[in-house]
Amino acid sequence: MTTTDRPDTQVIVVGAGPVGLLLAGELRLGGADVVVLEQRATPTTESRASTLHARTMELLDSRGLLDVFGTPPNEPRGHFGGIPMDLTLPSPYPGQWKMPQTRTEALLQEWALSLGVDIRRGHELREVSDRGDFVEATAAGPEGTVVVRGGFLVGCDGEDSTVRRLTGAEFPGNDAGRELLRADVAGVTIPNRRFERLPAGLAIAATRDGVTRVMVHEFGSQAEPRTGDPEFGEIAAVWKRVTGEDISGGTPLWANSFGDANRQLTRYRSGRILFAGDAAHRQMPIGGQALNLGLQDAFNLGWKLALHLGGSAPEGLLDTYHSERHEVGRRVLSNIRAQAMLLLGGPEVEPLRSVLTELLTHDDVRAHLAGMISGLDIRYDVGGPEHPLLGARLPDAGLTTGEGPVNTAQLLRTARGVLLDLSGGGAALPDTSGWADRVTALPAAPEKDGALDGVGAVLVRPDGHVAWAGAPDTDGSGLREALERWFGPSH
Repeated sequence: MTTTDRPDTQVIVVGAGPVGLLLAGELRLGGADVVVLEQRATPTTESRASTLHARTMELLDSRGLLDVFGTPPNEPRGHFGGIPMDLTLPSPYPGQWKMPQTRTEALLQEWALSLGVDIRRGHELREVSDRGDFVEATAAGPEGTVVVRGGFLVGCDGEDSTVRRLTGAEFPGNDAGRELLRADVAGVTIPNRRFERLPAGLAIAATRDGVTRVMVHEFGSQAEPRTGDPEFGEIAAVWKRVTGEDISGGTPLWANSFGDANRQLTRYRSGRILFAGDAAHRQMPIGGQALNLGLQDAFNLGWKLALHLGGSAPEGLLDTYHSERHEVGRRVLSNIRAQAMLLLGGPEVEPLRSVLTELLTHDDVRAHLAGMISGLDIRYDVGGPEHPLLGARLPDAGLTTGEGPVNTAQLLRTARGVLLDLSGGGAALPDTSGWADRVTALPAAPEKDGALDGVGAVLVRPDGHVAWAGAPDTDGSGLREALERWFGPSH
């Protein structure tokens, strides 16, 4: 590579929505230089997604972000295809938490900027090229054409991803057959409706701070290709046919529609170009799962890409982003397809809804679906001998260290790996000083009868998932293998 071809930055992130901003911050925590290209000149004023699930709240807590987010309103009850269900599971943040996307985006932008992320608004991507040693992105900016070179490029630019289109990435699946029309309307007074199935269609309405969000689907209607958002008059007309209520005199603040399209990239990585969030998978945003799935993509990718760029990553670490998150995405898209059928289907789905309603009275069924929706049941294949914690998220637990009491989330604030010696000196761990630049080793006493009581030691990845757990081997080989697999060779 010539001097003039040297990258301007290590990572180019395309898209300054919540996923792109979280990824950019994670990369900076790992020491990577980041440029974010965003075609919008100003942040969005549309709060499309407003639900944060338990696992996402845990991830935000592990970076200290809830200190600035505050504690959003909590709702323990969610739904599966419009059928009410309790989402409560063991977690510091059970249920779902309501945060307007505008605020989520604003707070993540503030955090990313505080870490030194270079966010360039008003830059519309026109060309992308993987040059082998680097990626070149050409964008139309406020002052003309801009060319940015980076070691990697990550498309976080939504369901209509420009990066995906420009690279021709394979995106199999189904286009939308049905859709929900949605609008935020001021100046109307109508009853709140929670997934109300009426003879003519599905109606949803909720009023907060004088603004009513309405969503409506007319049974039997088909989604047509749109070149833009629907007019409010169309939404008001459908609402009246379904509910008999006239909302046409209200003031629409914004309107859009979303269909039941269901697509997923064949590969989340192609050379130096990767994808996260809706750019990697397109699904109906039922119950907030789309936003949460994307934020968790970013959390999985950030530390791996930063470690790779730092030169310490083991062979194949970056490819585990695809293998881990593609399977999670496939499973989420499958449950969303099932929910879309239950939500938008007409009278023909009523028998199925009745059966599922009955099944949800059994707590093991409820817990299974709640774990899927909340992201709390995710368990990655991390290798190593079987252990109840292996591959799962590090459970919330209180610990006592030399510096006093802490909880497990606080141990991950620096986005490094953590090796917890919980044996109380009863079992000697092998020397891990060769990984001290990537992993913090810490003796700690677990709270009695807590989730970590009786566990000899755990190795935790920066994303909070357990990479190794148990009593050390006689020679410590199992722990060293896990350290090498996830954090590279000893230095």
